[in-house]
This record gives sequence, C-alpha cells and structure tokens, in this order.
Amino acid sequence: MDDLRDIESAIEAVLFAAGDSVSIDKLSEIINQDKKTTISILSGMEMKYKNSPRGIMLRQLGSNYQLCTKPEYEEHIAGLGVSRKKQGLSQAAYEVLSIIAYHQPVTRAYIEQIRGVNSDNVISTLAEKNLVYEIGRQDAPGRPKLYGTTEEFLRVFGFSSIGDLPQLGMNEIKMVMNDIPVD
Repeated sequence: MDDLRDIESAIEAVLFAAGDSVSIDKLSEIINQDKKTTISILSGMEMKYKNSPRGIMLRQLGSNYQLCTKPEYEEHIAGLGVSRKKQGLSQAAYEVLSIIAYHQPVTRAYIEQIRGVNSDNVISTLAEKNLVYEIGRQDAPGRPKLYGTTEEFLRVFGFSSIGDLPQLGMNEIKMVMNDIPVD
C-alpha cells in the first residue's frame, strides 16, 4: 500500500469499522507504515476533514484517533433517535473533575485536602460517567488509589491531550461543560 490515497482510505475504513478510537501503534501496524509517517498522514487527513463540508471529523484523543460526527449536525443525528444526553454535573463534581484534570494523578486525600470535604461520592459519580478512572496505586502507606481523566473526558471537552487544557476558572469550566453533550 504505497499510494497516499489508498493509505488514507484504509485508515478511514479501519476507523469507521472500529467505531471507537484506535491507537497510533495499531494504525501503523495495519497500514504497514512507521509511527511518524502514520502521524503525518493522520494530520493531513484531520485538516482535510476540517476544511471539507462533511458531517464527520477525525479527532485525536491522546495517542488514539477516532472518526466522529461534527457537533453542528447533532439535531440531524437526533432524528435517528440517537441522542447524546447532556449529563449535568454538580458544583462539587466540577471541582473534583478540575482538580483531577489539572493535577493528575491524584489521590482522594489530595482532592479532599484541596476541597476540605469528603469526595468519595463525587469521585464515584465521575467514574460512573466515565470521566475519571483509577489509574493505579500510590507507593505510600495504605497504597491509596490514584485517579486520572479518561479518553471520554478528552472527547467530551474536545481536547486531544491533557496538555490542551485551558487555564480557566471554575465558572468558565462550568459554562463550557453545560454546552457539551456526553454519550
């Protein structure tokens, strides 16, 4: 597979068939290209989708890529009976999510030290919504759980990586979150 158009078509077919994100390593293996070349091809494809009047886009999620629908076509997708439910979060959930996102990996004790209150239920709620997960255990007495954000968090907020997080205050984060659909 040497022709760029063929390679792009193969990537598109793989991402469409997967229905979820696929890692750079897996894509490189499938198209028989090195990682650097695959990233370059994907970057070009991302720009083509962005600049074309299509209903789909190519989205980077950390070291993974996914084909997904453009947000401006949400009302058309809803006509299929498939809706992206907006899941409101409480003030406490926004606080905990912000702490985890900006300081990950973090322990429950660290979160509670910042907030000054118990955060068990809030962390559980965020985990149920697939916005945070347990990424491991801290090498400390009691081996407390460490929490980080998920790929779904990146998807919901429209980030490619945690490095894309803006320097926003809590009120600005709430306003952004209220307008973003969560699958």
